[in-house]
Formats: sequence, C-alpha cells, structure tokens
Amino acid sequence: MRCPCLSGDTYESCCGPLLAGDAAAPTAERLMRSRFTAFVVGDMPYLLHSWHPSTRPSDLDLDPDIRWTRLEIIETEAGGPFDTDGFVTFEAFYREQGVQGSMKERSRFVREDRVWSYVDGAPG
Repeated sequence: MRCPCLSGDTYESCCGPLLAGDAAAPTAERLMRSRFTAFVVGDMPYLLHSWHPSTRPSDLDLDPDIRWTRLEIIETEAGGPFDTDGFVTFEAFYREQGVQGSMKERSRFVREDRVWSYVDGAPG
C-alpha cells in the first residue's frame, strides 16, 4: 500500500514506523508528512504526541466527515537532520460531503533532543 503522504514509498517504509512509534522523523518535512498521514488514518494520539508541549491542545476532535486525499509540499525551509527549527509550507486536499477543498499552511517545527515537534502554523 502506498503511503497516504504521497512520498512514493510504501506505508510500511514511510509513515507507518513513525505512527507506530518505532522510528522518529529525521526532518521537519517527514514529520509533516507523518502528521498528514495521521489525519488520513485518524490517529489522534500520534497527532497529539508529535505536537510540541508548549502549544499542544489538551484534546483534539477530528471531523469524521472530512476525508484527506492529497498532500503537496510547496516549500521547506531548514528543518534538516542537523537543524533545530524549520518550516514546511504545504497544501492539503480533502473531501467533505462530496465537496473538494484544500487548506494551505506554513507550519513551524522545532527539534529538541533529536526529536521534531509541530509547534504551530499560519495560513500559507
């Protein structure tokens, strides 16, 4: 099965190990891709776990009527394996009650103790 993040890899060699807790994202973009995949499969615990504690909500309510269909990475700034922060601008496409839509965001990530976390995002 191809990974929902559309990296071109299989789920088992891409986002699967991250969502299972068997691997950590080496870059901010990989974390972004894994978070998109978590939205696709409805993995709320992973979304909360990968969210930085300083901005993490106490609860997260995923809308079951939204079906995430495609992720397009527009730009990545820093966020490499040796950086401490990075930004990923993306567009995520979805379907809700038969209507297609998308959202753009410029997400901010930080790397602490060799672990990337999502901090926040602004409309891209």
